[in-house]
Amino acid sequence: MKRRFRLTRSNDIKRVRRVGKSYAHPLVVLVLSFTPETSTRIAIITGKSIGGAVERNRVRRRMRAICASFLPSMKKGFQAVLIGRAPSGGATFEELEQSVENVFRRANLIQNTNE
Repeated sequence: MKRRFRLTRSNDIKRVRRVGKSYAHPLVVLVLSFTPETSTRIAIITGKSIGGAVERNRVRRRMRAICASFLPSMKKGFQAVLIGRAPSGGATFEELEQSVENVFRRANLIQNTNE
């Protein structure tokens, strides 16, 4: 996922987590806040409950790749925080992809249904 689509400042992430609506799945949690701008930005958070640094970085890389694949078909004008839960460390790429797609669809972010 390109840098311009990433939400990087801690104040922005805290604001989204405070005012946003959350969508939970056993592997990930999506916190979503709509903005009047047309920009789309996503932050990815992995905590120590996932495992060591290697496992956290692997989950983060996978989630970035999954988000990048969904970006062309997503609506514009939102900021989101995608949080990896503890079981996501042992999940396969396909399981993680299905869980992220699940929360994106429940949040009504994916526009077309032919994927």
